[in-house]
Amino acid sequence: MSASLPTGSAILDLAVRLRRLPPSCGPVRLIGVDGHAGSGKSTFAGRLAAELGGAPVLHLDDIASHDELFDWTARLLDQVIEPLRRGSTAHYAPYDWRSRRFGAPRPLPPAPVVLVEGVGAGREALRPHLAGLLWMDLPREQAWARGRARDGAQQRAFWDGWIPAERRHFAADPSRPFAHLLVRQSEQGYEVLPGPAGTASGAHFLTQSDGPSAMC
Repeated sequence: MSASLPTGSAILDLAVRLRRLPPSCGPVRLIGVDGHAGSGKSTFAGRLAAELGGAPVLHLDDIASHDELFDWTARLLDQVIEPLRRGSTAHYAPYDWRSRRFGAPRPLPPAPVVLVEGVGAGREALRPHLAGLLWMDLPREQAWARGRARDGAQQRAFWDGWIPAERRHFAADPSRPFAHLLVRQSEQGYEVLPGPAGTASGAHFLTQSDGPSAMC
């Protein structure tokens, strides 16, 4: 069974339901937003965070690095997950992709809902700490093409290395099969659909009227 909601209510409805989830990481409802590079994770997470009243967003680009595109689990658990699990403010050192070094620690408070967005947000080591996992449902070749077009020729070498690394990551540690919800973007906005892992609130079909924006 599916239901449509009034125009513009998709993300608002999703935010309401996320607030009702039980905490998953200490007092925090940790929500993963995963998908292929270029699928629109950052844009969607930003809109969802706004509907959540300014919920903190942890970008996994700040946790990864050139030398550790996907081998950042230990750093995430140590700097973010463990403090939040204790109800403390986490402090993580964001990576600067231009200077190729980690910066000064940045605080991440144990808010009622915290979004973690980036490729690998639904990895096996993180899933036990998530209250919900959202997957940006765009085919990988289409997402990668969009990402390449967005970043231009300057980042061509990076993408040439990233794509095989992402292929290896998802082959060994897939996220989509464990997603509770799938998020798709169209000219009219967003559709939020039940994911392979199912959702306690049942099947639903939601639309958002804001139209497409810059993809991340």
